[in-house]
Amino acid sequence: MVVRILAVLSAIALCIGQYMIWMYAPLEMVMGIVQKIFYMHMPLAALAMLSFFVVFAASVAYLLKRNDRFDRMAGAAAELGVVFSGLALITGSIWGRAAWNVWWTWDPRLTTTLIMWFVYAAYLVLRSAPMSGDRRALVCSVLGIVSFVDVPLVFYSARLWRSVHPNVLGAKGGGMEPEMLQTLLCNLIAFALLWLTLLIIRYRQLNHSAKLDSMVVWDDE
Repeated sequence: MVVRILAVLSAIALCIGQYMIWMYAPLEMVMGIVQKIFYMHMPLAALAMLSFFVVFAASVAYLLKRNDRFDRMAGAAAELGVVFSGLALITGSIWGRAAWNVWWTWDPRLTTTLIMWFVYAAYLVLRSAPMSGDRRALVCSVLGIVSFVDVPLVFYSARLWRSVHPNVLGAKGGGMEPEMLQTLLCNLIAFALLWLTLLIIRYRQLNHSAKLDSMVVWDDE
């Protein structure tokens, strides 16, 4: 029931967000209509980092409690993080093509984001490695904690090094018009609802899969 309510709210919020992007938010004077991809790019990037924080927190919880549910939560969050960060890289490349006339540049934020994507993609590969369940969960938890080091580096990279990546959320909203900020917040909420819906669904799927696996092992014995 909760998932259904969240799914409906996500659909409504996403529709409202798209309306605000294309009909409410004003055109940016320099980039024009291509700037509107920002309203999807930024929420995707933010929720990818939130996903990886959940991986970190769940991994710590697993090491402390040794409860497999924390391991499965980390796995579900990592999958969403890889998808959302991959989409953020794709939308960022489309935006960069219009802004910088290249699909990719080795900018500090882009580079650290790409490294983050590869690290967590490797984490997902490790989760499917042929190891015993407890050992795999232990190794993945350690990697989930260590991998998080790159996440704050992605966030602060534009401030630490000279970057062409725009810092749109600086003081006083980064100079955005009120309509732009409202559109951004609306889409951030919409994508957050979608993210939460998918996280709960995937977590439940992993729990059901674990129960089925335990039943198969019991039958074999």
